[in-house]
Amino acid sequence: MSMFRYLTAGESHGQSLVAITEGMVAGLPLDEAYICSDLRRRQCGYGRSSRMRVERDEAKIISGVRFGLTIGSPIGLIIQNRIWAEWTEIMSIAPSDTRVDPITCPRPGHADLPGMTKYKTSDIRPILERASARETAARVAVGAIARRFLEEFDISIYSHTVAIGHCRAKVSPNIDWNKVDASALRCADIEIEKAMMAEIDKAKDAGDTLGGVSEIIATGVPVGLGSHVHWDRRLDGRIAQAVMSIQAVKGVEIGSGFKLATSEGSQAHDIIKAIKQQPHPLSRGTNRAGGIEGGITNGQPVIVKAAIKPIATLGKPLASIDLSTGKKATAHYERSDICVVPSAGVVGEAMLSIVLADAMLEKFGGDNIKETLTNFNNYNKSILSR
Repeated sequence: MSMFRYLTAGESHGQSLVAITEGMVAGLPLDEAYICSDLRRRQCGYGRSSRMRVERDEAKIISGVRFGLTIGSPIGLIIQNRIWAEWTEIMSIAPSDTRVDPITCPRPGHADLPGMTKYKTSDIRPILERASARETAARVAVGAIARRFLEEFDISIYSHTVAIGHCRAKVSPNIDWNKVDASALRCADIEIEKAMMAEIDKAKDAGDTLGGVSEIIATGVPVGLGSHVHWDRRLDGRIAQAVMSIQAVKGVEIGSGFKLATSEGSQAHDIIKAIKQQPHPLSRGTNRAGGIEGGITNGQPVIVKAAIKPIATLGKPLASIDLSTGKKATAHYERSDICVVPSAGVVGEAMLSIVLADAMLEKFGGDNIKETLTNFNNYNKSILSR
């Protein structure tokens, strides 16, 4: 990312998570309550672990904001880990004489074994702490800043659960997002939600976990973000990389995605038609492209699906090897979610917001939100007058 970038730091059971963002314009209204609302949405969802009852994630802004407005300098955020009080010896930063037993039985499907091999450690703890999806709380906080910026341009980001296990929702073209937010699984199909919850209960009783599919949608996105001229400027590629980077995501689809591979060309593309409404004089009859053609947004909603695998930490652990003895063992178990699909959707919203905010700043520039808005409005006028 070139215009809006960020870094996160922190471990799952460390003192806190930290995020630093750079590139946000000055003059944008921003407060901690706005960021915390997204953090709370990330923590919700049927099938989450007991830790969600312990943590009450709140992001403290420590720089980059004055009198409720961004000032153009890096924005620093801290999210305290409440669970830290119970982990001060295990996760001590200073050298300690306290005996801490190493974790030596890696989990299939997790970063444990490749991470141990790469960083040459005989203890899985340093790997699992950073590889944990706890890190996504910092991403959601950064994504909230990006979302707040996008709101100035009437761009909105949503997500909903499309599938959990073998249960798949029937999705209406007109989704009631208030009902989605009120749903325990962030599912628009109330009837199938009941079956999804039953599947989660069944998996929990079996000591197993479940994955699924989340759909992330951005509306109000203008024509012209991204570019066709280089591989790393294609917006669909940037979105795919961002969403794929979310822990447990193993597949990303833009628009109709894989379905297009089995469709004839006449049924795979979106017919262009003229209309008389802003902000663009041309529209489409469908949106199979998911709002992006040739790496460039086309004015339609940007639609992304994320395939989320079942969590690798199982209540009935899979077979593994104890690396300290070389003998057969079961994988390490500490605590586990049963299903994270609804929460992964909220993280997907954050990642899509970050990519779109970066693309908007790349396209429209500016050091103050008023300047960026002026550039944006002038661009839209130029489209209509061509």
